Amino acid sequence: MTINGLVIMEKIEYQIGKAKLCLVQGDITEMETDAIVNAANPSLMGGGGVDGAIHRKGGPKILEECKRIRATEWPNGLPTGKAVITTGGNLKAKYVIHTVGPIWRGGKSGEPELLAEAYRNSLALAVSKGLKTIAFPSISTGAYGYPIQEACKVALKTIKEFLERENNLEEVVLVLYSRHDFEVYKEAAKEILK
Repeated sequence: MTINGLVIMEKIEYQIGKAKLCLVQGDITEMETDAIVNAANPSLMGGGGVDGAIHRKGGPKILEECKRIRATEWPNGLPTGKAVITTGGNLKAKYVIHTVGPIWRGGKSGEPELLAEAYRNSLALAVSKGLKTIAFPSISTGAYGYPIQEACKVALKTIKEFLERENNLEEVVLVLYSRHDFEVYKEAAKEILK
């Protein structure tokens, strides 16, 4: 199956308000949404995982804009939970929204609140720019060590609450790279999005 140019194994769709919330297994760098979200590090200079893949595929324009943002807006790095936007460069998406998720420290250092803020601020930035479609990876569940079983609940609840209040987005997609991650989100969604 191909959706927005992305070859996927399975797609699950939920209607929340006027918007669709979709779970797909695939590669976020192939999404043709208005924006994709980058699980960035505070430096905004690229890194591993999703961050590195977006910078590699998107090309130098993304890094140029990230450097400008660091020089003008966030000289000490982008704080956890905040979000900024750049061009999509060579990506199929027009824009990249960069957000920094929390590093997992056992769950008692405000990680759920910071993770929710990363999703909320990314969604609000998309709306403020007039965007209609946005795709997210599973923020903080890679190198930052956030347990996916916990992170997916925060992601799904935060997006659901945002879409219940805000009616300017048409589609939010959670793009899970591995089959395991997709199944974890799928199970959590049965409870949270019912």
